[in-house]
Amino acid sequence: MKVNPVSDQILIDGKTITFPRKYTYVLLYKPKGCLSTVKDPQGRPKVTDLVPLSGVRLFPVGRLDYQTGGLLLLTDDGELTYLLTHPKYGVWKTYHAVVQGRPSPQALKQMREGLPLGDGRTSPAKVRFLGMSSPGAGLLEISLREGRKRQVRRMCDRVGHPVLDLERKSLAFLNLKGLSTGEYRFLTPNEVHRLKRIAEREESPTRQRT
Repeated sequence: MKVNPVSDQILIDGKTITFPRKYTYVLLYKPKGCLSTVKDPQGRPKVTDLVPLSGVRLFPVGRLDYQTGGLLLLTDDGELTYLLTHPKYGVWKTYHAVVQGRPSPQALKQMREGLPLGDGRTSPAKVRFLGMSSPGAGLLEISLREGRKRQVRRMCDRVGHPVLDLERKSLAFLNLKGLSTGEYRFLTPNEVHRLKRIAEREESPTRQRT
């Protein structure tokens, strides 16, 4: 007899049999001008529009600003979403920010050590000056273990170098290699397992690749 494990109740000797639920994990190269949400009353483009999977209800893991592009995970696994977004787990996220002007060594030091923002002082960050993107704009690599709203933009504003362009390049060991803007791929079981280990601090941060 064929049965549907989703809609049918299956019992053996009066005991209900349950099956492990299969989750979906998607790594998306989010384009700028796209909302990190599942609904928008104004009808603007959403990240879920880019991953049209039948029968799967995906949610973005955290958010990227409307005008920020780059790596974004989508999943229906609430446990992993919690692990990757809760501040106490502190998973590294790396961004490339094109900023106005050339930040001084002192400005970079302030960003590394923590800055006072409206919602409290930021935690220490990894900040590198990668060079000049154009004659009037510098390129910074910024890695954070926090996920405050518009945090990179606010940090750069605080030191007097507003962000002109922003993209998330990596999350833990995951990156955008092989993807173009708007494209996506599914995570492998090994990647999902490793993400959970990193979030739970079972894997040494020195082994993480960004």
